[in-house]
Amino acid sequence: PRDHPAVLEYRRSCHPSSLLIDQHPPGRQQQTSTMKYSEVVSSSRRKSRKAHFSAHSEARRKLMSANLSKELQARHGVRSMPIRKDDEVLITRGVYKTREGKVTAVYRKKWVVHVERITRDKSNGASIPVGIQASNLVITKLKMDKDRKAKLEAKSKGKSSAKKDDVAMSNVD
Repeated sequence: PRDHPAVLEYRRSCHPSSLLIDQHPPGRQQQTSTMKYSEVVSSSRRKSRKAHFSAHSEARRKLMSANLSKELQARHGVRSMPIRKDDEVLITRGVYKTREGKVTAVYRKKWVVHVERITRDKSNGASIPVGIQASNLVITKLKMDKDRKAKLEAKSKGKSSAKKDDVAMSNVD
């Protein structure tokens, strides 16, 4: 790029009168990227939507997270977890608001969760499960296994150490 520091340094060494090259035309300022922390992550809406909707299954697992209930948040010190089959959930948005049930399937391809007893009847009389978005659920009971327990402990340990750092840094002036 023209404005790269190495390029500008090279121009200065070749041409002593290259100070004119560094100046921008009047009314046009040099763009700075002070808001971005990482150059490899784009802040483009189009690119982030593409990354979201073309995400692979393991990435979708993490994206399909739901908040824990206040009781579980207090017990584990964690705000949310990826949802999985056999978790018990409460629906917080939509037509089925306040209904509870057990997760029967996490349909990552369609970005939905199927909950027990949340069904609708088709015109031919067949009953099909209604897909609920994971963000519209609150997990009320976790299906625990050793991996999930380890993940909860790691997340809560990370949060508690971050809070200690915040307390320590609040004394610094």
